[in-house]
Amino acid sequence: MARRRAPSAWPPPPRPPECCALCEREVPQLTEHHLLPRSQGRRQGLKAAELPTTLLCPACHKFLHRTLTNAELARDYRDLPALRAQEDVARFVAWIRRQPPTKAVRVK
Repeated sequence: MARRRAPSAWPPPPRPPECCALCEREVPQLTEHHLLPRSQGRRQGLKAAELPTTLLCPACHKFLHRTLTNAELARDYRDLPALRAQEDVARFVAWIRRQPPTKAVRVK
């Protein structure tokens, strides 16, 4: 009698796309955004691992850092509702939600 082989786990099953915390699009890749920037957190005596983070798509992440300084992010926009309420961010999020997740977006 022949031995039966256990079913192979290779290739691994595809991961479901994850959702951006700001624009809520399902994108294949997310980046970690520190809600309190690392440079500002270190000034307060915190370690980088202790800082609050969220996962953003690359377009939203680039837009935040092109639009707002680290000092503004630390002072005024420490959480997602505050970021969403900012006028430029709200306008960008409304636009990016209409774009397909596979579209390459240039942020100026």
